Amino acid sequence: MWEKTLENVIPSRQSAFVLPSCRRWLGSFLVLGGLLLGELTQAAEDLRIEPIVGPEAPTGDYKHPASVTELANGDLYVVFFSGKGEYYDNAAAVYAVRLKKGQKKWSKPEAIARNPFHSLGNAVVWQAPDGVVWLFYVSRYGELWDSSRITAKISRDGAKTWSESFMLTFEAGTMVRNLPIVLENGDYLLPVYHEIGNDPELTTPECTSFFMRYDPRSRVWTESNRVKSRLGNIQPAPAVISGDYLVAYCRRGGDYAGRPDGWMVRTESRDGGKTWSGGVDAPFPNPNAAVDFLRLQSGHHLLVYNDSFSERTPLTVALSVDGAKTFPHKWNLLAQPNGDYAYPTAIQTRDGQIQIIYTDERKTVMRAIFREDAVAKR
Repeated sequence: MWEKTLENVIPSRQSAFVLPSCRRWLGSFLVLGGLLLGELTQAAEDLRIEPIVGPEAPTGDYKHPASVTELANGDLYVVFFSGKGEYYDNAAAVYAVRLKKGQKKWSKPEAIARNPFHSLGNAVVWQAPDGVVWLFYVSRYGELWDSSRITAKISRDGAKTWSESFMLTFEAGTMVRNLPIVLENGDYLLPVYHEIGNDPELTTPECTSFFMRYDPRSRVWTESNRVKSRLGNIQPAPAVISGDYLVAYCRRGGDYAGRPDGWMVRTESRDGGKTWSGGVDAPFPNPNAAVDFLRLQSGHHLLVYNDSFSERTPLTVALSVDGAKTFPHKWNLLAQPNGDYAYPTAIQTRDGQIQIIYTDERKTVMRAIFREDAVAKR
C-alpha cells in the first residue's frame, strides 16, 4: 500500500536509493535524500488509499463494480456486485457495507438485492435531497449484458431497510453505472445507457448513452434522446457546468485490444439534460473503461479515468477550473504497470474530501481519499 501511495513520487525506486561509491558525492546524496523524504511525506499527506472489502470476504471471488454515497447522518454507504464471476452465476447479488460517521471499521457485507432466477449487475446507490436512498442495479435476463433491464429499490430509513424491487426500464440492454445528479429546478438526472450486441468482448457503434429525468413532485420519469458517436458510447457521467448547461463524459465503444483513436466521448446539453448533442472525441484516452465526472464544492470539475488507450492503469484525476474547457492539472493516483483500477466512482463529502471508490483486479473494493488542492498543485 505504501508503494501504491507513493509510486508517482519516485518513478524508479530501484535507482533512487543506490548509494554513490565515491565519498565526495555523500553530501549531495544526503541533500537529495532529504528532498526525497520531504516529497514522500507530502505525498503521504496528499493521498490515502485503503481497502474496503478484500478478496477474503465470502460474497464471491468477483467483486466489481462499486458505488458510494454519503448519507444524511454522515455515514458512508458502499454497494458492489459480487458472485462467482461476471457471467453464468444466477446467485450473484448486490452487497452493501457501511462506515459509520467517526468510525474506522466498515461493516460486514450484507446482500441487499437478489434474484432467484437471474444474475444481477452494476449497482448505483444515491441519497436524494429529500432523504430517500435510491438503489439502481441491473437484472440480466440472458447470458450477456444486452439482455439487461434496470431494477431499483428505495430506502426511507437511511439504507437500513429496503423496499421491494421494481422495474425502471423494460427495454432489453438498458443499464446503469454512474450516480444521478440534481438539476437546477430540483429534478434528478440518472445517467443510463443502451447496449446492443451479443459479444462480451465488443461494444458496437450502435451502443448509446441517454438520461432518465425524474420529477420528485410528480414522480414521473422521462427519457432524453440517445447519444450516438463514432465508436459507440456507454456509461455516461454527467455534471452541471452552470444553470442548464451540462457536460457528460462517456466510455467509448469497441473492443479491449486498445486503439490509437480510442478516445473518451463527450456530449453536452443546453436545456438541463432534456436533449444532448452527438458524442464527439474528447482529448482523453479511454481503454474501453468506465469514467466519472464530478462538480466540486468549489464549482470546479474533476474527471476520473484510466489515462491509457489499452489498460486500466493508471488511475488518473484531472481538474478543470474553467467549466470543463481545459484540464491543466493531472495526477496519477495509481500507476503500477500491471494494475487494474476499474470503475471509479467519485464523491466529495461534506468535509471537502474527495473519495474515489474503485475495484482492484475485480477482487477488492478500494478507496482513495484526497482534497482538491492536492490536484490543483500538480
